[in-house]
Parts: sequence; C-alpha cells; structure tokens
Amino acid sequence: MTQFHVNGVAIEADVFGPADGIPLLMIHGFGQQSIAWSDDWIDGFVRAGFQVITYDHRDTGLSQKWDGVLPDYSAIGAAMRDGRRPDVVYTLSDLAADAAALLDALGIASAHVMGASMGGMIAQLVALEHRAKVRSLTVVFSTTSDRDLPPSAPEAQAALVSRPAGSDRETVIAHVLASRQAYASTAFRRDEAKSAAHIGRCYDRMYYPEGALRHWAAILASPPRGERLKRVDVPALVLHGSADTLIRPAHGRRVAASIPGAVYHEIEGWGHDLPTDLIGRLHGLIVPFLQQVEAGRK
Repeated sequence: MTQFHVNGVAIEADVFGPADGIPLLMIHGFGQQSIAWSDDWIDGFVRAGFQVITYDHRDTGLSQKWDGVLPDYSAIGAAMRDGRRPDVVYTLSDLAADAAALLDALGIASAHVMGASMGGMIAQLVALEHRAKVRSLTVVFSTTSDRDLPPSAPEAQAALVSRPAGSDRETVIAHVLASRQAYASTAFRRDEAKSAAHIGRCYDRMYYPEGALRHWAAILASPPRGERLKRVDVPALVLHGSADTLIRPAHGRRVAASIPGAVYHEIEGWGHDLPTDLIGRLHGLIVPFLQQVEAGRK
C-alpha cells in the first residue's frame, strides 16, 4: 500500500490489477478499512480486466486519524433540526472529496465508482460533487438518507453500534461475528471460519473503534440526498437485498428511483453483508454493467 496526501489528509491506498485496466474505485462502509473488501470480491473484478483501487477512509486503517475528538450527537441533531452547520470534524462530502482527490493523486482522470453502505452514500456524493471523476455509479445496500424511509430493525442498529466486552483479538472477533448475525443474509451461507480469519486480519492491521464514532457523526451531519440525486447524469446500478434489516430495501429502491435511468436489482434473502456464496452472482450483475458503460465511452 501507498500513502497519499490528498484533500489535506493522509490516505492509505492500494491498486490491484493491470496498469492499463479499467479503473474501478471501491469505497467501503462505516468504520471499515480497505481490506474489509474480501480477496474474492477484488479478484473477480481484476479477472474481468479492471484496475481496482481501494483505500482506508480517514479515521480507519492506516489513514490519518482525529484521536480524541469525540462528537456530541445531541448537538449534531439539534443543529440539523435548526438548519445550522453541525460542529463536526468532517462530513460525508469531505469523505467524497478524499475519494476524488485520491484519483487525481493516482493520475486517474475518471473511474467507475462503487460504494457499499456508508460507502454508497459517499459514492453518491462523488457523482454529485465531483462529476468529472465518475464514469458510472454502483450503489450497494445504501440509502439516500431521506427522513421518511424506514429505520433499521432495533436489533440490527444495536448490533452495529455495540462494543465488545474487551479489546483483545479473540473477544473482538467473537463480538463482530455475533453482531453481524443481526443483519446477515438469510438465503446465503456464511463461512464462519473464513469470516473469523478475515476479521482477525483487519484487527491485526488496525483495530481503531474510535474512528467509527466520527464516521457516525459524519453521517448524522450530512443532509439527505434524494432530491439532489435527480441531477445525477451518469449510468447507475443499485443493488440491495430483501433481507437487509440494517438499511432496509426501501432505501435501495429510493436510491434507484431518485437517479434517472438507474438499474435496480433486489436479491431475495440477501442481507447487509457480502457472503462468499453470493459474490459470484453480484459480479455477474456488476461486471457486465460496467463493461457496457465502458464500451459506450469509446
């Protein structure tokens, strides 16, 4: 991996695949570092001829952190209700600016941009606020954040923000495995041993739960995007699961309905995860879409 100073922030990034491959920027979600993308997920795109760019968000992995700056969620909520700018160190728009500036640092004029969960929110903002950098937009189990959309299931929300009883490796792995069950797929098998090994790899690289507190603040401090998405003029693909209890399928439907011409696929029994048994099917939806968009650019 290589560190870049972009948008005034030190960002750790990696590039996979051929130097002349079709660039695909992948943006992960809440509190996740770049290696949270599984090798299977990345390899499927590399085999299809893409140059895959992954990176650590600020406040995750090996990127810059804001140690000790703890958000006041009540104050953020009050500011949003009053129409005032919340006092936060960064918003989702800042994270979108990081993504766009990273492409510049890599010498990539434009890329296909894909984001999952919070990464999908950021990807939307890259398309809205950095249009020239975006060839296409793929949004995976994400949301417009419109206030009328249904909330997470209580158990899913509790699992997302819960903290392990300790910070040692074994306790954290067990906690993450148990928590993810609250919003896991119901129709696709999860390889527990493989998942545990992957969580352990992330833990060994950087265990930094404090960063998630500021990610949550960035989400709360960022306004809804539903109306703005009507101005998106890039090809868009939206994927969601019927069993997602964290960001319910109505959110994915709203993303697709808001973006002119967006293609929407809702997969029965898919939750808020990327189980190994589903990855090939998702590649089968995403890769042809990206290839068709790329062919249309020539």
